[in-house]
Amino acid sequence: MASEPHGPSPLGADLPEGARFIGTAMASPGWASGDAPATVDLDTCVACGLCLPHCPTYQLTREESASPRGRIAAMRAVDQGVAGVDPTFSAFMDRCLVCRACEDVCPSHVPFGRMMERARSQIEPRRGAPARLVRWLAFHWVLPHPSAIRAAAALQPAARMLLPRRLRTMMPRRAHPFARLPVRTDPPAGTAVRGTVALLAGCVQDRWFHEVNRATIRVLARNGWRVEVPRGQACCGALAAHNGRLEVARRLVKRARHAFAKADAIIVNAAGCSAHMRDYGELAEGAALPVHDLMRFLHDEGLRDEPGPLPVTVAYHDACHALRAQGIHAEPRAVLGRIPGLTLMDIPDGDRCCGAAGTYAVTQPELSEALRRARADAVMSTGATIVASANPGCAMQLGAGLRDAGARVEVVHPIQLLDRAYGG
Repeated sequence: MASEPHGPSPLGADLPEGARFIGTAMASPGWASGDAPATVDLDTCVACGLCLPHCPTYQLTREESASPRGRIAAMRAVDQGVAGVDPTFSAFMDRCLVCRACEDVCPSHVPFGRMMERARSQIEPRRGAPARLVRWLAFHWVLPHPSAIRAAAALQPAARMLLPRRLRTMMPRRAHPFARLPVRTDPPAGTAVRGTVALLAGCVQDRWFHEVNRATIRVLARNGWRVEVPRGQACCGALAAHNGRLEVARRLVKRARHAFAKADAIIVNAAGCSAHMRDYGELAEGAALPVHDLMRFLHDEGLRDEPGPLPVTVAYHDACHALRAQGIHAEPRAVLGRIPGLTLMDIPDGDRCCGAAGTYAVTQPELSEALRRARADAVMSTGATIVASANPGCAMQLGAGLRDAGARVEVVHPIQLLDRAYGG
């Protein structure tokens, strides 16, 4: 191996018995029925290793089994029938952030995110009963049902002290269990209407980051867009899919298609949600929707109303599912660059994952903590008083890391800066 580990305890150097980087199938696949990584996808990886320097877990552990190439080798071993979906295989898959940094640099365009979701769908039925129960409650009942999300937000003050300290530090102190967004918002009087867009309210986003949705509506309306928030929408299904609960994710795809059936453009202000919804066609045939990431939409369509001055220094954090999965980098910087007096700072190693990754901070606390500390240190090195991130999970992770470090840095969504510049 390359060097001694310099982070959390390594996974171990050994891959499952029979694992190989390349080879020919020798037996029947070891997958159970249902979703599984496709052989044609596995065969796109030529084990070149160009992904290794960009994989956060490999950089922390220096273990081949914690790299995209190693994980694909383990998947290929199961696909070739020389290994099974055992606890070792599960550990390799669970330690992955699915940040998709490997996809971004892969010359063979390996669909690693899709393969990981399907590998985890094989793991889910084999987990212990307590883990299956918790995941069943979270992904089958709480997240897909807006009423259950509201109840969870309402119970937060009472339940907060029962949570481990690591989770308490991440959760926003205030939730909005009963707040509702207007069904329709028209541009201000005298503003020409450019068109109508639909807004994804989201699950975590609307209960714990409701003010971000409000700012989104105000900014869009100020720039000539009529904003509708269709009733009947729910969670987009990203968290369920990333955790291998693909049957739940597909049900939520159907719900989204019904809720947004009349929309010409669906605006999504959470990077993880927009990346997932843009891939709906991979989950269900004919399920593609006209999804637009908010900051890219504002950049591409242009601002009709010039913002006022906002003399602040802002460090911009690129969420992995914006930068890696959607190639969004220059657009939000260009939009914020329209604000007079605002100084934008790039974060050192800004393309590295912060370690939030959905439920990763809960399931892999050591690795997540190491990544969180590194991101907090990088943000503080810029001297900025504000850090902007377009993803709720990243916002919670960055906020917790900065609080732990004793830094007085505000964490906001970039749309909130534009809203402030408009006087919102």
